[in-house]
Amino acid sequence: MPEKNGKKPVIAVIDGQGGGIGRTLVEKLRSSYGSSMLIRAIGTNSAATAAMLKAGADEGATGENAVVFNAPKADIIIGVIGIIAANSMLGELSPAMASAIAGCCAQKVLIPVGKCGINIAGVKDDQLQSHIDSAIGMVGAIAGDRGWISTIKA
Repeated sequence: MPEKNGKKPVIAVIDGQGGGIGRTLVEKLRSSYGSSMLIRAIGTNSAATAAMLKAGADEGATGENAVVFNAPKADIIIGVIGIIAANSMLGELSPAMASAIAGCCAQKVLIPVGKCGINIAGVKDDQLQSHIDSAIGMVGAIAGDRGWISTIKA
């Protein structure tokens, strides 16, 4: 398995509230790509982080500083579109968090969720599960194109 600079690519899964979407993302990343990626769970609260760790994330951190500190260290960030919008997730996502995520060099794979108050023209109104499956495929495509992983289990 090719690895970037001798290390696995870091996939930061960012979620808040109860961590349900983040938990699903971690489970699908792990089942699709095995241990070829380091999955870092970053929750806006401890419940979200705990849910993602229980789902199989390699490591986790919680809160504003965790997001600000870890976003630039990730190769790929995945989460709902609200993670780049200040005060989304009922205010759990601070302006500093949104700025750190949106402004870092990591590739971002964002899932359209209407609850965040952001509507994207041209995006098919599909089931959340379909958007999640598409996002998991995008992570694999990015990692494969960059040579970070050589085989995709999906």
